Amino acid sequence: MATKTLSIRIDDDDYKFLSVLAKEEKEDVSKTVRELVDLGRVMLAIEKYKKSEASIEKAAKIAGVSISKMMEIFKEYSVEANLEYEDYLKGLKSIRKVW
Repeated sequence: MATKTLSIRIDDDDYKFLSVLAKEEKEDVSKTVRELVDLGRVMLAIEKYKKSEASIEKAAKIAGVSISKMMEIFKEYSVEANLEYEDYLKGLKSIRKVW
């Protein structure tokens, strides 16, 4: 995976928080920031799904994970499915075609 370098400005309190967190986790600040970005993507995906602003597929794309992984994350965070009955029937028809 290609990586890019990003320079950001943050206030002293946030920098101190990141430094302490990195030290507690025995990691460098860059890795800690990357992990927080990953977690933020997951939380954003969950919120958008809960507000019906994203489908499971779109939530998975936001989070940067597969649909099956997104479903596991929803289970882990006790996120209820926001499927309408018609959506369920469409999914069932799709599964029948594949099987």
